[in-house]
Amino acid sequence: MYSPLSVNELNNQINGILETTFASVYVEGEISNLTYHSSGHIYFSIKDDKSTLSCVMFKGNAQHLKFRLVAGSKIIIRGSVTVYVPRGTYQILCTKIEPSGIGELALAYEQLKTKLQIKGYFDIAKKKKLPNYPKNIYVVTSNTGAAIEDMKKILTNRYPLAKMILIPTLVQGNGAKEDIVRGIKLADNLAEKVDSSLIIVGRGGGSIEDLWAFNEEMVAVAIFEATTPIISAVGHENDFVISDFVADVRASTPSNAIELATPNKNDLVMLTDSINDEFTHKMKIILKNKTIELENMKLLFSQHSFSKRFNFANQTITSIKSNLNNKLKQYLQEEQKRIDFFKQSFLNNHPDKKIKIGFVQVTKDEKIININDYQIDDNITLETTKYKFECRIVEKNRIN
Repeated sequence: MYSPLSVNELNNQINGILETTFASVYVEGEISNLTYHSSGHIYFSIKDDKSTLSCVMFKGNAQHLKFRLVAGSKIIIRGSVTVYVPRGTYQILCTKIEPSGIGELALAYEQLKTKLQIKGYFDIAKKKKLPNYPKNIYVVTSNTGAAIEDMKKILTNRYPLAKMILIPTLVQGNGAKEDIVRGIKLADNLAEKVDSSLIIVGRGGGSIEDLWAFNEEMVAVAIFEATTPIISAVGHENDFVISDFVADVRASTPSNAIELATPNKNDLVMLTDSINDEFTHKMKIILKNKTIELENMKLLFSQHSFSKRFNFANQTITSIKSNLNNKLKQYLQEEQKRIDFFKQSFLNNHPDKKIKIGFVQVTKDEKIININDYQIDDNITLETTKYKFECRIVEKNRIN
């Protein structure tokens, strides 16, 4: 008689059979019960309209997943069927996951683009302005590609005043995204020490896989957090990567990045000539106006010179003196007339003359009063220059 198996033994036997029979499966289904664990593992199920399968993708494989799983999305799984012995349940151990109906990289690109757009990484208001006349241009790219040689040539012909500093960087393959981030941070630190600097991040053309390092989130974050203006110059004109949307300026090619970053020396020469002509014209106008102003000031000064002012003051004094003499003469004449009048009046009324014609001075108590106020029996005095008569009024009659 056979001895019974333990539960664990049976589950292990089933696991051996399943792992042998279903060592490689290729299955399509819709994602449900999705969990991104803090350990880095991904737990989920796939289902169709009739059945459900448990799935797990461990961290080692999950870190290479280009896109993020979303519940309800259809995916295609490559992996093997295993039994989780402690519970006696089977599951698919995923080694690779692809979106159903769309490429893995295309989906990852759209997912990251949407995520960063929501976070504000593409906002126009947050874009930094490129310096008009850059001093240093830090280029984060490969030192072996044709792109850097083209950039050097264009910079020399276009704007030799700027200095190009190459930061050799991996731009594709394993470690490229980390190296690009390192290059951006190094360039940003160096640029902080020199005014009017900018950074160009990019590479020449290639397949979507070759350009993929510039679609990585960590590269986008490094560009967004940099304090120095950054131009993204990846691939050709029709190539659009995430770094193009995050950078302050997008260039169609690395060569175009130099054109966007620098002014053209020929344009500057023309601008200089134009400014010089305008300056010369304005200086002529200014000199002409100042000459006229100086002549007016000289004329004004001559009109207000000390000799002019002295002559004017002297004329004023002479005029005042003449007026004073005339007024004094006029005053003396008028006073002389008054004196003559008083003299004549005095002569006409001299007492000696009054005696001759019968006039005397009448007083009462040595005061001259109105003769009409005298009354009967008043004692009055009649006085000439030679005699004095004491009299009394005996009668007062009105003469009609």
